[in-house]
Amino acid sequence: MSRPPVQAVPILRVLDVDASLPWWMRLGFAEEFRHVFEPGLPRFVGVARDGCRVYLSEHAGDAPGPALVYLWVPDVDRIAADLGADVEQVPWARECEVTDPDGNRVRVATAT
Repeated sequence: MSRPPVQAVPILRVLDVDASLPWWMRLGFAEEFRHVFEPGLPRFVGVARDGCRVYLSEHAGDAPGPALVYLWVPDVDRIAADLGADVEQVPWARECEVTDPDGNRVRVATAT
């Protein structure tokens, strides 16, 4: 029986999933699942892009943050232009840093 590959998934605290999702979609992510224990309780949503996953949680006890996520992508320039961020050349990559609606920072990079 084969085992699945090891995968780490960051969980980010968000105040309103519906406000956060459009921002993450601008980074190329799509909603993968949504879970609510019962109506009126906080939502827990998974977003994914090319095998990379991030969980967005409205639960107050999950990852009180804000957090920092480092995201490798094929074209940082496209994302930076869309989000109005400046791209910087660092020794290992071209990168920019953007902030989601809840103050979580995302460093987006393309290897050089």
